[in-house]
Amino acid sequence: MEHVKALIIKFIMVTAVLWVILGLFFGVDFGEIITISVILTPLAYVIGDLLVLRYFNNMIATIADFGLSFITIWLIGAAVINEPISVATASLISALAISVGEWFYHSYVNAQVFDGQNKDNRTLNESFSTEFAEETDV
Repeated sequence: MEHVKALIIKFIMVTAVLWVILGLFFGVDFGEIITISVILTPLAYVIGDLLVLRYFNNMIATIADFGLSFITIWLIGAAVINEPISVATASLISALAISVGEWFYHSYVNAQVFDGQNKDNRTLNESFSTEFAEETDV
């Protein structure tokens, strides 16, 4: 159930950012914005949040989300946006704004979805741990 709530929150955030930037500043139709949001949200959730964020920190996950958002908005936007705009510029600005929101969204995902799970599974295996001690002079 936490994944569903997280996906809904992410969808609302992505749609709101795209509506403000693409809709208000570039004049893109709301149907085209919804199409981009429907494709981008689950893709970014699985790759950026469940895979990258789980094993890396917030900074790396935000950078990964920026790249994924930029490429996805650019590719999907080039296919569905009918307005005469620079899709690359609109994608760059949108991806930057989404990345700012992702920075805060990752805190929610860490607290609610991952529920305090250890993100670094390598430390769970005690055979890989190192024991430290002082050396004695003989």
